[in-house]
Amino acid sequence: MDWEGLCNSPCNLCPRECGVQREKGQIGYCLSDNRMFVARAALHMWEEPCISGEKGSGTVFFTGCNLRCVYCQNYEIANKVPVGKEVSIKKLGEIFLRLQDKGAANINLVTPGHHVIAIAQAVLDAKQKGLVIPVVYNGSGYEKSEVIRNLSGIIDIFLTDFKYMDGETARRYSSAPDYPKAAKAALGEMVKAAGRPVFDKEGMMQGGVIVRHLLLPGHKKNAKNVISYVYETYKDNVFLSLMNQYTPLERVKGKSEFGSLGRKVTKREYEDVVDYAIGLGVRNAFIQEDGTAKESFIPAFDGEGVD
Repeated sequence: MDWEGLCNSPCNLCPRECGVQREKGQIGYCLSDNRMFVARAALHMWEEPCISGEKGSGTVFFTGCNLRCVYCQNYEIANKVPVGKEVSIKKLGEIFLRLQDKGAANINLVTPGHHVIAIAQAVLDAKQKGLVIPVVYNGSGYEKSEVIRNLSGIIDIFLTDFKYMDGETARRYSSAPDYPKAAKAALGEMVKAAGRPVFDKEGMMQGGVIVRHLLLPGHKKNAKNVISYVYETYKDNVFLSLMNQYTPLERVKGKSEFGSLGRKVTKREYEDVVDYAIGLGVRNAFIQEDGTAKESFIPAFDGEGVD
């Protein structure tokens, strides 16, 4: 495993390159030092059908995040750390194998970017000890292309967000005006690393890329620009997942600086975006039914499965 000059102290693992000395206990923008904390490691039924299936996806939720969006649906673990329980590389590998023993369809690494070197080592160690199910990199899209390039042969599936095509919106909601540029470069490396979508006879994804876009209320134009870029660039080499599950949590309601984020996405907004995708020719896509914008879809981050 050759990380070509990438390191977590002084940290240059993500586009922010905040350069903190994490091994000395300094905290980066991601709110993390060198310690890894996991808030939950359990079977999860709420991912795309080809990821969760009937068995459930073996999700491992890491605390901290290098993006920390104001509307984050996992705010409890992304913006308030440490949450959960500290794990070593060895312990993390054991968690992966336990999830496999429970029948998980895959290992789903949620928000892994700020601990990517340690996580990659844990995956390799677990594979030597019998891990055979696919490994999913479930991130925000705000990644360095060099990091993704180094995950070739380690990660099987990239389940990545593509949040913004507009730098000003990315700045306003995620303090990351360079998000569009970073996400485009990272996605290109994901497609190279994972290749075209591959499914088993039960329809479960074994390799490939799924690009998620969470429609934000009042931001149809941004959504259409994301869909257009992804489809026109990659056609059927990636799947799109168009999500309407945005849940307005209390911290954004009634605050003028967050504009329309205080409400749910309307049925008309979502249907307009889906119709736009269909009109472009998109066929490889997942869409959501009404009623998905509920706080009950946010799991309990109580340390389940980490002991």
